[in-house]
Amino acid sequence: QVQLVESGGGLVQAGGSLRLSCTASGRSFSRYAIGWFRQAPGKEREFVATAGRTGGIYYEDSVKGRFTISRDNAKNTLYLQMNTLKPEDTAVYYCAASTVFGYPGRQSDYDYWGQGTQVTVSS
Repeated sequence: QVQLVESGGGLVQAGGSLRLSCTASGRSFSRYAIGWFRQAPGKEREFVATAGRTGGIYYEDSVKGRFTISRDNAKNTLYLQMNTLKPEDTAVYYCAASTVFGYPGRQSDYDYWGQGTQVTVSS
């Protein structure tokens, strides 16, 4: 089992940047794909990006070129650098862990979830 804790959310103006962190405890971090999802008010939770078990990274189209994932297995931490933020990026951001190989993009692929961190982008 793995426990996940997100941090780094906050309030930022449009065009600004934030870096989210997802720190894991428990079983070996490198055995999991770690993904980011987000849920805006009144909307379904949606996939943002994932760092696969073998190192590959996949981004949802709306964040490509603006968001960057990196992982530090020694620190059991995954980062989501978010640049050029837009008001439509406002959401609660969740990290999650999956044992699926490749680029798991469905919520059902993920077994463990963090509690979420709020990101608010003002216009």
